[in-house]
Amino acid sequence: MPDQPAPVGSETDPVRHPLGRPRLMPADFVISLGAKGGTDQQLLNPGSQRRQSLRGFEAGYVDIIDYIVRITHRIWEEKDIGYIYDTYSHTAHVHDDYGLQYGRDKIVADTIHTINAFPDIRLFADEIVWAGDDEVGFHTSHRTVIVGHNTGYSRYGPPTGRKVVCWCIANCVALANEIFQEWVIYDTASLIQQLGFDLRQKAREFGNQADWDSLRDPRFGEPERLPGQGKPVYRANPAGPFDVEDFLRVTYHNLWNRRMLGTVRQAYAPNLSFRGSTNRAFQGRGEYQAFILSMLALFPDLALQVEDLYWMGNDRDGYLTALRWSLSGTHRGHGVYGPPTGRPIKMWGISQHRILNGQITDEWMLFNEFAVMQQIYRD
Repeated sequence: MPDQPAPVGSETDPVRHPLGRPRLMPADFVISLGAKGGTDQQLLNPGSQRRQSLRGFEAGYVDIIDYIVRITHRIWEEKDIGYIYDTYSHTAHVHDDYGLQYGRDKIVADTIHTINAFPDIRLFADEIVWAGDDEVGFHTSHRTVIVGHNTGYSRYGPPTGRKVVCWCIANCVALANEIFQEWVIYDTASLIQQLGFDLRQKAREFGNQADWDSLRDPRFGEPERLPGQGKPVYRANPAGPFDVEDFLRVTYHNLWNRRMLGTVRQAYAPNLSFRGSTNRAFQGRGEYQAFILSMLALFPDLALQVEDLYWMGNDRDGYLTALRWSLSGTHRGHGVYGPPTGRPIKMWGISQHRILNGQITDEWMLFNEFAVMQQIYRD
């Protein structure tokens, strides 16, 4: 008899549990930034007793939230940049706007570049969603607001003296005191605008300089829109108790791949608060629905894939989630990027959600918009 596929959601399901067993998803917010009173309280009073198993981590850290907050503060604000050698693996893989960065020496160089451009840089943690343990790795999704003045040279040009306020989300995987995988998204397009540069001109300039062969990320493929009478399947949430993973996977598929925009009314709360790339800020379901519609109009063959998803919380208190996704499409429609160019684009991003009573009340979405613009505007 041929092997039967593992049931969806089982410990051997290769889609939901690629490591062969599920990661721990915290069932409450006992270990969370909110419970600690925010970043400043965590830095001032981290505590001295371990609150969870941290095999291989430095003795001073009490839990994974403490580790992320304090290494970030030490590296970026105290400017102990060399601490990266102790907290990143020498073979670390970092995915950012410019593709895959390999090795911690590149991380050190990029950090020096950024701090040199913004010597008074401050990082304020908005939220850290975490999952996992010290056996399969701690997965953290760190949403941060970055503030600083551009008094040093940067890759975008000479100092402008301008103050910038932008945000980023960094998804990391750490074991034994070292981060070995990171996906980090900065709101680069907003940063360039705040520095006073022409965004489209900079996108064209950087796009023309890029080695596009090296940017063909193997995570992305051609959009798989079915021709002729084929159609993307409609998915429904299974009956039974609320399941965070089913809920978000079904919601994203039906919205982006099936083009069922009515899903917004089902999955999102009427008072939805949304914050997105390049200063997008929406209040309510109508504006969010219009945003999705505009993206589908820009890239009519758009196909989205959920790459990773984890969460913390419970039905009573709600959930905080971190969802990493990617999409591919072709610029064949009119919109914010100007007349259609026919250029293929590759996009990836990280979304965080707050879910209460089975609906999304808050969403933070960052994607590599400056890289997308480079793909469209290059000569």
